[in-house]
Amino acid sequence: MFGTRWQLFRLLGIPVSLDASWFFILALLTLSLANIFPDLMQQYYPEAAELTVGSYWIMGLLAAVAFFGCILLHEMGHAVVARYQRMPIRGITLFLFGGVADIGDEPRSASAEFFMAIAGPVVTIFLGSSLWLLAWLGYRQGWAPPVVIVLGYLAAINGIVLVFNMIPAFPLDGGRVLRSFLWGMTGNLRRATFWAALVGRAFAWVFIAWGVLNFFSGNWLGGIWIGLIGLFLSNAAQSGYVQVLVRQALKGESVRRFMNPDPIVVSPAIDLRQWVEDYVYRFHRKTFPVVSDGHLQGCIDTQALERIPREDWGQHTVAEVMRRDLAPSSIHPDADALEALRKMQHSGFSRLLVTDGDRLVGIISLKDLLRFFSLKIELEGAEPSNTSARRPFDRDTSVDSSELVGKR
Repeated sequence: MFGTRWQLFRLLGIPVSLDASWFFILALLTLSLANIFPDLMQQYYPEAAELTVGSYWIMGLLAAVAFFGCILLHEMGHAVVARYQRMPIRGITLFLFGGVADIGDEPRSASAEFFMAIAGPVVTIFLGSSLWLLAWLGYRQGWAPPVVIVLGYLAAINGIVLVFNMIPAFPLDGGRVLRSFLWGMTGNLRRATFWAALVGRAFAWVFIAWGVLNFFSGNWLGGIWIGLIGLFLSNAAQSGYVQVLVRQALKGESVRRFMNPDPIVVSPAIDLRQWVEDYVYRFHRKTFPVVSDGHLQGCIDTQALERIPREDWGQHTVAEVMRRDLAPSSIHPDADALEALRKMQHSGFSRLLVTDGDRLVGIISLKDLLRFFSLKIELEGAEPSNTSARRPFDRDTSVDSSELVGKR
């Protein structure tokens, strides 16, 4: 989902990050508001002195930043309830389409899903009501017009966010509430996710069609934006369903079952030119574990070559440039395969070193996990029942590794 992102701070112990796409939507929203606020000022304060263009830009920027502050608090509502349910919270990321709380597991019960899903909208209701009350009070008490206009906008946009999020389209909050009801009725998380995701994709195609209609009706910018939201919802619904399938397929399986027990290793004493010629070009891989006398020393990848001129490769050894911090990229052979997948997601590595103490016992790759997942889905089916209802997802249960882990 995300590209480059930066961690800003921690809120209640939860990391808060910005995705690079956030800056685009911040600029677009600021531009839009700088053009909307003059009309609102004229409508509600026709007698007020005309503000400068710069003032409207400042109002737009402050309102846009405050809006994302509201989005952050909305996601904090989800995260706090999830943490209360003892679910792992990796952080909250603000991005092009708003914000998302990165929760590392599925809820343990339908009731837990409901309370976690409804927590965000409850926060938004509180924020919208409070901002509307402040705007009304400010209007009555004669506060500065720009302040009242910004407060009124924030109240209105929180109302829009609430309505949009409660659409029963998975993975929106309304879709998760729907999944909680379906889960409670069927007692089956996979089946509930299947139907909730199907409804989500139906709503997504409505958005896409609406976007196309707007585009050819003259509102080309709004049409593109609505269509992009539809595409995002469709992909997110499918991704959410696939993640449930993957988690259920891998849960309880040990890393030992999937690992390659005879990995290709490199000696720390060889020079970089020999490593490239005899290992990188021969085995067509970018990363290799470094082992000496049966003990794991580190790991070397082709990125290490960027710091050294090609003509000097023969003058430097693997030991000089290898990475020695292996904690983010290693796992115990008896660990759960689902834990390995989570570690890949968190670190961005598609291969993990399987270690027992300082000894390398194997390597596990994302491709090995997904190959097992694909076979299990092929044999057992993507949807528990043998009804024709599973057909809409039949072609979509294969998983691109980029959906589950960043490439590194």
